Amino acid sequence: MERDTLLKKFAKNVKIERIKKDYTQEQLAEKMGVTQHYIGHIERGKANMSLGKILELAKHLDTDIANLLNFKD
Repeated sequence: MERDTLLKKFAKNVKIERIKKDYTQEQLAEKMGVTQHYIGHIERGKANMSLGKILELAKHLDTDIANLLNFKD
């Protein structure tokens, strides 16, 4: 799988989980202590996050990290 494809699938998963929780990008950013711009970057597949940051993101979204890292169609 290409890097860009992987990032876009991850981005889609993050957005789906954020919407399930009824969070805006701003609300999620505030919870994580980052900017809304950074969350937007993640959801557009432009941010290459570390595993530690992905784990933190999963915790703030109250979801299992596997939901964010599921790349099946």
